[in-house]
Amino acid sequence: MRASDQTHFVKTHQPRDENVHDADGAICLVRDGRDALVSWARQRSELDDRRYEDELRTLITKPDTRGAGQWGRNISSWLVPDAPNRVVMRFEDLIHAPAETVTAAMALVAPGPVPQPDAVIPSFADLHTIDDRFFRRGITGTHHDELPTDLNQAFWDQPDNQTAMDLLGYR
Repeated sequence: MRASDQTHFVKTHQPRDENVHDADGAICLVRDGRDALVSWARQRSELDDRRYEDELRTLITKPDTRGAGQWGRNISSWLVPDAPNRVVMRFEDLIHAPAETVTAAMALVAPGPVPQPDAVIPSFADLHTIDDRFFRRGITGTHHDELPTDLNQAFWDQPDNQTAMDLLGYR
């Protein structure tokens, strides 16, 4: 892909590794880690809501080094060290001003593609109608009413989560 004249988009939930070069353009979509883990646990338990807290506890406390791994370590892998072609896009900005947020990020990492002037961005209500389990609430701060106190403390007990939250300014 690096040798191609075309723009390529690769979506991943994986931590950055040796396959990603500092010169590679990257848009890192981030959100408050507590909201991210609540969302992920809801998705993993969507067929049996009784599993939600167990899934959430596993996501917060697992020492997994494979796959998406722990939230804080994954986020930090993309943010440190800083790279000129890496842009942080905040979930809250994306949901409040999607076109402006994406356009600004793209201008920095892949200025070639031009937005179509007549492109229609679906509303959250449209997305919710398509898949109400995946597009559940469309808001920030879900951890306030979906993250039990003990699991909130477990989240903050993870040093990587503290580091990532500080890097993102969510402390």
